[in-house]
Amino acid sequence: MKLKDYLLSVEDFPEEELDQILSSFKQQVLKKNTIVAKAGLVCNTLYYMEKGLARSYYNNAEGKDITAWFFNEGNFMTSMESFFHKKNSAYHLELLEDSLLYAISKDDLDQLFLNFPLMERFGRKLVIKLLGDMMGKLNAIQFQTAKERYLFMINEYPDLYYRVPLGHIASYLGITQETLSRIRAKN
Repeated sequence: MKLKDYLLSVEDFPEEELDQILSSFKQQVLKKNTIVAKAGLVCNTLYYMEKGLARSYYNNAEGKDITAWFFNEGNFMTSMESFFHKKNSAYHLELLEDSLLYAISKDDLDQLFLNFPLMERFGRKLVIKLLGDMMGKLNAIQFQTAKERYLFMINEYPDLYYRVPLGHIASYLGITQETLSRIRAKN
C-alpha cells in the first residue's frame, strides 16, 4: 500500500495538507541485508514499508540474534523506545528483502504533529495500533503453546514462510527450529 493511501485509510486529510505531509517523507530504495538502525545507537527515523520486508532483532547474552518483530508492506517500523525517548536502541532493524521505504526524522514528525492536528491524531491512532499489536504478541508468548504461537504468526504474516529463513521465524516464536519443523509437519 502506498504511503498516501495508508495515511488516507486512517485519517481524512485535505489534499493540500496531505501533500505537505508527504513531502516530509524521503523515499529510500535499499538492498536486502541493509541495517537501517543499529543497536546501541539512537534510532531517529520512522520508516514506512511500501515494498519489502524487515525485522528487528537483538543479540542475547550468548551472541545469538533473536527476532523480535517483522515489518511487512503497509507498516511503519522503528525502534520504538529509542525513537520516542531518544534512548540507545536495544534492537537492530534489518531489511530481509530489497525494499522501498519512506523515512521521516523524529524532529520532522514532531513538526508535522505541531502543524497539523489531523496528523497528530493519525500518530495517536498509529501508536494505539502498534501497542495493540505488541500486546497481541506478548500475550501469545506468555499464554500460548508453541503451536498456538505458530498459528498466531501465520495469521499475522501469512506469507512469511516463503520470505524469511526458518531460524528467524523460530526465534520470533521463542522456539527451536526443530520444534518449528515438528509443528509445521503436523499442519
